[in-house]
Amino acid sequence: MGLVVLMSYVIGAKKNQKKLGGELPVKPTKKVIMDDTEWKEKLTPEQYRILRKAGTERPYGEVYSAFKKQGSGKYACAGCDTELFSSNEKFDSKCGWPSFYDPSQAKNVKTSVDYILGYPRTEVVCAVCEGHLGHVFTGEGFDTPTDKRYCINGTVLKFVPDQPPGSEKKSHKPAAPSN
Repeated sequence: MGLVVLMSYVIGAKKNQKKLGGELPVKPTKKVIMDDTEWKEKLTPEQYRILRKAGTERPYGEVYSAFKKQGSGKYACAGCDTELFSSNEKFDSKCGWPSFYDPSQAKNVKTSVDYILGYPRTEVVCAVCEGHLGHVFTGEGFDTPTDKRYCINGTVLKFVPDQPPGSEKKSHKPAAPSN
């Protein structure tokens, strides 16, 4: 049973982490609202469990290992492609989940208090699709500009690598015929 869950998690994570060519997908201009059937079609089972049912992925998994190796880029919501974080705010808190000290696009992230574990925690959700992303913790003493740790489930993030300088898309005009 555990192997089946792990394999579906790894397969789902790989499906979600495909390279997007240095460009963020087209961002929705208004709230994204879908019923459960539509969300289940769009997301992997693990993404659905986390984004729509406020689940949590296991710490120190394959997605976390990949996250630690990712270079410069942006992180978008797997539910709606909205930019949430960037590698500029990424840091290694050694907690087993991707960590950021601030969102790159604050307007795209909302917080609210949840009591799921019996005590108050600050939940982080995507402001566009209202998908659960993780939690934010303050006052932990990390040497970051905000002293905050946005502890985010990596499975619900799409990494979009920055394009290296000079690799912008060039038009492919056919060469002029030579005489």
